[in-house]
Amino acid sequence: MQGIIVSDTSCLILLHKIGRLDILKSVFGKIIITSVIAKEFNEELPDFVEIQDPEDNNYQKILESFLDTGEASAIALAIEIVDCLLIIDEVKGRREAKSLQMQFTGTLGVLIVAKEKGIINSVGEIIDLIKETNFRVSDKLIADTLKKCGE
Repeated sequence: MQGIIVSDTSCLILLHKIGRLDILKSVFGKIIITSVIAKEFNEELPDFVEIQDPEDNNYQKILESFLDTGEASAIALAIEIVDCLLIIDEVKGRREAKSLQMQFTGTLGVLIVAKEKGIINSVGEIIDLIKETNFRVSDKLIADTLKKCGE
């Protein structure tokens, strides 16, 4: 697993909504977000979340021409960090991360790792909680996720 974890806003908001931000701490220990993401999250940050902004914001400005500000800041920061895993859910952001050959996962990928580490017993139970929120996830992605973790 990568040494430094950078998260976009969606994972934080979603896990906060279902009362399971603890999963991030248990899986990764510490995550880094940008000040833009902290503002978008708009809740008190847990002690395992650090704020760090990209040193060079030129790439962020370029990314903002086609991504939202939070995604752009997360990708720009992740570019600057060696041995980084980016947590990002939005399709356009994931597409950009892939084109940049970045290591990335989404919230459902975090849940798979959490099950593998014995942090949660069932990904399906967490997905059921997610379905009660306004988070959009395709039935195919849910089925693929459950298959990957043997549920």
